[in-house]
Amino acid sequence: MLYHTALSISSALTLHLTADDNSLLRLDFAAQPLLPASAAENHILQKAVQELREYFQGRRQTFTVPIRFNGTKFQQQVWQALRQIPYGTTCSYKELAASIGSPGASRAVGSACHRNPLPVIIPCHRVVGSSGKLTGYAGGLKLKKQLLQLEKTAALKTLTAKP
Repeated sequence: MLYHTALSISSALTLHLTADDNSLLRLDFAAQPLLPASAAENHILQKAVQELREYFQGRRQTFTVPIRFNGTKFQQQVWQALRQIPYGTTCSYKELAASIGSPGASRAVGSACHRNPLPVIIPCHRVVGSSGKLTGYAGGLKLKKQLLQLEKTAALKTLTAKP
């Protein structure tokens, strides 16, 4: 059985989440909820909502909610590599392609990022052009910039916190 819920991040951004009994399957950006919410019925959605709230509050750097994604072998390699990009940092499509052993596949990496079923949780927003310029993002470049700024600010607070 599939379960759905919506998490309102701001007046302009709602996240639509889909899960089964074992894993989070999708995270989509929407201006408003797409389906009736059923998070109360599913522990995976409850955990995902909690972790995403913490992330957007700058209190979470990694996600522990179980996830499952379907894609080609190459897409899955890219999505796994995305999960290795440290919080608060970026890498280029070229660097990501090289990290999975396909140094000439920058465009294919970009295509796999575009098809990422779990943006934010699989942090494709951390991938930028070779010059450092922000490039496409399913949630829009404004959101990509905001996510990177959120991470940069939270990471800086962590580094400068006194023990």
